[in-house]
Amino acid sequence: MATTPAFTTSSFLDPGKNEPFELGQVQWIRRFGEGGRPALACGYWHVDPTEAPEPFDLVIEADETIHIIDGHLRIEVEGGDVYELTAGGAASFNKGARTRWAVLAPTVEFFVYS
Repeated sequence: MATTPAFTTSSFLDPGKNEPFELGQVQWIRRFGEGGRPALACGYWHVDPTEAPEPFDLVIEADETIHIIDGHLRIEVEGGDVYELTAGGAASFNKGARTRWAVLAPTVEFFVYS
C-alpha cells in the first residue's frame, strides 16, 4: 500500500510577506491545493478602514472561520446575527452566507477556508 507524505506548513505573522488581496493584503500560510486539499486554505488578512471606508457586501464563497488578532470588524449576516469582533473574537460562516462587513479599525484576521 502506497503512503502519502504528510503535508505540513508553518508561518509567523510577518507583514513583509503580505500580498495584494481582493481587499487589503494577505499572508498565506496554506494556499488552496497545497497538500492535495483543493478547498483548504488559511492565512492572515490585513485590512485598514481606508481600504474599505464603507460597509461592503460579501457572499461567503467557502466555509470560513476567522479569528481576530487585532482590530475591529462588524459582520452582519443577512437574516441572522450581527458580530462585533475585536481582538480575541472569532466567528464561523457556512458557504453561501450573505454578509455585510464593516472595517472599524486596522485589523489583522487569521482565516481558514474549507
